[in-house]
Amino acid sequence: MASSNQTLQNPDHSKTTLDLEQNDDDLFDYSKRSQWLRAAVLGANDGLVSTASLMMGVGAVKQDIKAMILTGFAGLVAGACSMAIGEFVSVYSQLDIEVAQMKRDKKRGAAGDVVADGGDDDDKEGLPNPVQAAAASALAFSVGAMVPLLAASFIREYRVRIAAMVAAVTAALVVFGWLGAVLGRAPVVRSSARVLVGGWFAMAITFGLTKLIGSRGL
Repeated sequence: MASSNQTLQNPDHSKTTLDLEQNDDDLFDYSKRSQWLRAAVLGANDGLVSTASLMMGVGAVKQDIKAMILTGFAGLVAGACSMAIGEFVSVYSQLDIEVAQMKRDKKRGAAGDVVADGGDDDDKEGLPNPVQAAAASALAFSVGAMVPLLAASFIREYRVRIAAMVAAVTAALVVFGWLGAVLGRAPVVRSSARVLVGGWFAMAITFGLTKLIGSRGL
C-alpha cells in the first residue's frame, strides 16, 4: 500500500526514468568513434575504389582476365601496406603531440588536481592508438579490395566482367557509405551519395584516361 501511495505521489517518476533511458543513446558522444571509424571507412572506400579503378584501367587496354586479377591483387597488397603505414605514422604523430602537451600541462601545474583524482589515467585512455588505427585501415582496405577481385575472378567474357565489377562496386559503395553514416550518426542519403558518386568518378576517369593513352600506342 505504501508503494502504491508512493507511486501516486510521484506520477512523473516512471516517465522521467523512461525519458532518461530513451535519451541515453542521444547522450552518447559519437565523436569518440571518429578515430577508428575514419580509418576503417577511409580504408574500405580506398580499397574498393582504387583496386576497381586499377583493374578497369588495365582492362581498358588489355582484356585478359589474368592481367586484371594480378593487377587487383597487387593493388590489394600494396594498398593495404601503404594504408597501414600511413595511418600508423599519422596517428603516432598525433599521439606524440598530445603526450607532449600533457607533459607541458603537468610542468605548469595546470593538471595537478586532475592527476590527484586519477584524471591522468582517463587522459591516457583517451589518447589515439596508432596500432589500432593502422590495423583497422589495412583490414578495411583489404575487405574493400576483395569486392572487385571476387566480382571479376570467375567471369571470362570481358564485357560481362566489367559490368559485374561495376555492379558489385556500386553496391559496396552504397553499403560502405550507409555504414559509415549509421555508425557516426551522419545523414545516410548524403553520405551514401557522396561515396557512390566519388567512386564512379574515380573509376570512369581511370578507365577513360587509360583507354585514351592505350589508343595512342604509348
